Amino acid sequence: MPDPLPISALQHLVFCERQCALIHTEGLWAENRLTAEGTVLHENAHEAGPETHGGVRVARGLDLRSEALNLVGKSDVVEFLPPEAFDGPIADSVRAAASGAGPPLTGWGVLPVEYKRGRPKTSPEWGDCDRVQLCAQALCLEEMLGVEVPEGRLFYGKTRRRTDVPIDGALRDLTRRAVARLHALLASGETPPAVNDSRCPNCSLVKLCLPQVAAGRSARTWMERRLASLTAS
Repeated sequence: MPDPLPISALQHLVFCERQCALIHTEGLWAENRLTAEGTVLHENAHEAGPETHGGVRVARGLDLRSEALNLVGKSDVVEFLPPEAFDGPIADSVRAAASGAGPPLTGWGVLPVEYKRGRPKTSPEWGDCDRVQLCAQALCLEEMLGVEVPEGRLFYGKTRRRTDVPIDGALRDLTRRAVARLHALLASGETPPAVNDSRCPNCSLVKLCLPQVAAGRSARTWMERRLASLTAS
């Protein structure tokens, strides 16, 4: 089996297949203000440490994996609500279930929460990118813990509010199709052509992608040719 792919790549894929290939096939990356703000938001979510409030265990930076989907990743936050009759250390039960050393968390409430810096996305073409990433986390948790995850939350930094996301059949189907497309795209080694639309101005890769001039060409190939011409001159 090929190496597992990062869950975060699904967000890149649904947002822009070219961006996904530039990052995960060509190994390109660049920071801008938006990506830096997003990094800080994720780091803050992970570094706060585990907590228990009113019987709810809050885990941060939990490692996720799905053998069925061949995905790996790390959650921002997962909240665990044990059954009313539960009596015991919550953290120990979660660790044992996740490692396969203990029973599944049947009857528990499990809620993944993904942090995003901006606002809820509304585009009919790529607005599901955050929801697909969250759903993939839910599918990993279901496989790891033996539970059903019927919903999740997206926390957006601009609104400072959580958005409820039902993990329903339609979103599960969309996510599984995105996973299949992700594996196929990265296995092909191809980079889709640039499109140059409203997504481009705020993308940190815009100067590497060159959407106005790179139609159908690999950014890495363009850069290699450019460097070769500069060396020859």
